Amino acid sequence: MRMARFSRDARFTSHVQQKTARNMKVLVVGQGGREHALLWKLKQSPSVEEVFCAPGNAGTAADGVNVDIADNDIQGLVRFAVKEQIGLAVVGPEVPLCAGIVDAFENAGVKAFGPSKAAAQLEGSKIFAKQVMRRANIPTASVEIFGRAEEAIGWLDKQEDQPWVVKADGLAAGKGAIVCANRDEAVEAVHLILTQREFGAAGDQLIIEECLVGEEASILAIVDGTTIIPLETSQDHKRAYNNDEGPNTGGMGAYCPAPLVTSELMDTILEKVLLPTVHAMKTADMPFRGILYAGIMITDTGPKVLEYNVRFGDPEAQPVLMRLKSDLAQILLAAAEHRLEEVEPLEWDPRPSICVVMASEGYPASYQKGRPIAGLDSAAELEDVKVFHAGTKLIKGKVVNNGGRVLGVTALGDDLAAAKSRAYEAVNRIKWDGGWFRNDISDKASS
Repeated sequence: MRMARFSRDARFTSHVQQKTARNMKVLVVGQGGREHALLWKLKQSPSVEEVFCAPGNAGTAADGVNVDIADNDIQGLVRFAVKEQIGLAVVGPEVPLCAGIVDAFENAGVKAFGPSKAAAQLEGSKIFAKQVMRRANIPTASVEIFGRAEEAIGWLDKQEDQPWVVKADGLAAGKGAIVCANRDEAVEAVHLILTQREFGAAGDQLIIEECLVGEEASILAIVDGTTIIPLETSQDHKRAYNNDEGPNTGGMGAYCPAPLVTSELMDTILEKVLLPTVHAMKTADMPFRGILYAGIMITDTGPKVLEYNVRFGDPEAQPVLMRLKSDLAQILLAAAEHRLEEVEPLEWDPRPSICVVMASEGYPASYQKGRPIAGLDSAAELEDVKVFHAGTKLIKGKVVNNGGRVLGVTALGDDLAAAKSRAYEAVNRIKWDGGWFRNDISDKASS
């Protein structure tokens, strides 16, 4: 994957130098599968002495050191980082990023990887993101913005009866986008967000946009304000059940790379989406540093942006980081220090990877916690398999489920079919009361 640096003529440039820090302590903020994958990969760096995770889970406790501080306790995390002389803080979840945790770290003299509070609006506000896209002429769905239900419904009544997507403006734990098959469903979604206040303050405003048709891909890139390093492509599976049926979830599995995104298509996405986005943020005096995640719909008329995230995706991070062979700690440190142009081209394992999410009974609605999980040691014995923990907790020395998405079972294989076979072999060794999963992760690649 090529590196890009924004300049007046938008040329692509590669660089080969790399600085190295030694005996560095790293703090990962968060408690999900993404954070376990980050901790696991960061710990492999010869420059890293110790990796902490706040608050972490049962998996991060096994691979690093958990810290009993909530990921939204910004002042508590800053105090810990200063006390422990943390050399790099890596923030996983969107909520603390949008609350300004990176600004707080940097004000205290702690280097942090992630966007500022201002730049994090790319994920924190759908309206802000659409305004950036509009200014930068980035291909996306047409959109209307509303703050009152009667205005939104009045507008819908004047439109043709067609599919729409209704989205709460703010953060809604990945559940604020409602795909509607027709006008009546769109009206229901408007009431859910603006009248019933299903998403609280995140639904103070909403957007209604045309429903794009195509196949979706996840594009992640490391950015330091001017230089962009795209990561390998991936594809998430948002729907709960096989064949993309059922309610939306935080993601039931992912695979890397996504054959849908050819080298030529990636060049187009780099030139029409990533570069103009980074340029627009810099021009607006909100330089973007961190992970720029663009959810892309590949339509008949080309790639269009569905949304931005400002952090590693979950579960995309698991298969992507499984394949990364370069030193992640040094890459993220270089981005935090605005010297990403010095990083050598990334090295990747040529084998594809797949992550299968195992979830609690009832997810994405209500579910019971505290059920013991068996078979983790057996699954870990398989070659080229890593079980990343998400919603887990240690109680009296036993791992129990503590969330909706519980595990991200991730495997490498000589081809995607082999990776899938190995991942599901590991999945079938793990049992707990009510545990379930999709059994078609990565099938889209061959359809």
